[in-house]
Amino acid sequence: MSPPTADDALLALARLAMDASVRAAGELGGISPVQLRALTALRHRGRLNLAQLAEEMGITVSTASRLVDRLAGAEWVRRAPSTRDRREISLTLTASGTTLLRRFDDRRVALLRSCLDRVPAERRDDVVTALAELAAPAARTLSGSDADWR
Repeated sequence: MSPPTADDALLALARLAMDASVRAAGELGGISPVQLRALTALRHRGRLNLAQLAEEMGITVSTASRLVDRLAGAEWVRRAPSTRDRREISLTLTASGTTLLRRFDDRRVALLRSCLDRVPAERRDDVVTALAELAAPAARTLSGSDADWR
């Protein structure tokens, strides 16, 4: 059997991360990936209006509006008049939304850590270092310093 290619390893890593996310979401009561994306965008950006959220997620404003209705109904998102423009609604995470995302992240980390714990102890630090290097472009993108990576 030949060693895995880079593509094989990347696909396996993508499947592992997706599986951890799907399992964690299911354990939190079945919150949808789209709802998690919206909550994560709000956590990252702090405050968005409806059009900004739609753009961030690559969906239409009407779809974002229905999504926000569900998120606000679950008390994960707060809608308030914008301080800049009274015609806009400002969206922020509630304490409950923040707690939900923290629980989601904690569960994903636990699931992924159980996989990392199966790596021989003498190689774990190297694996963590390699994963950090792999994730660095995404971190730069999230901070806005590397707009070309997506």
